[in-house]
Amino acid sequence: MTPFGQKLRSLRAERKVSMKTMASALGVSASYLSALEHGRRGPPPFHLVQRTLQYFNIIWDDAEELQRLADLSNPRVSVDTAGLTPVHTRLANLMAETVARLSAEDAQALLTLLEQLSDQARAR
Repeated sequence: MTPFGQKLRSLRAERKVSMKTMASALGVSASYLSALEHGRRGPPPFHLVQRTLQYFNIIWDDAEELQRLADLSNPRVSVDTAGLTPVHTRLANLMAETVARLSAEDAQALLTLLEQLSDQARAR
């Protein structure tokens, strides 16, 4: 499941909306919506995010957050380490080899650490 898919499922559950009803309102099939929720499709197109915002009447910060989650929801990530050090390439390859075997807790811990390091790098 992707971050966008998880949020979409949560919004539907909170508002007690079936997948079929929502899919019809958004102009997509229920199978497509299911694939988005389960991470079997790439990130949703911009127009679908906009329709989702309208459907759930989401505005301001919550709208920005949903778009951010959509942007972070590519289940097939490619990392280009050309021009970087061998350590960078090893890190990218090790993540690719290991990510599916990590527990949810270990994945969260690693994500938290990487977010902290990313914030530090941006501040430099």
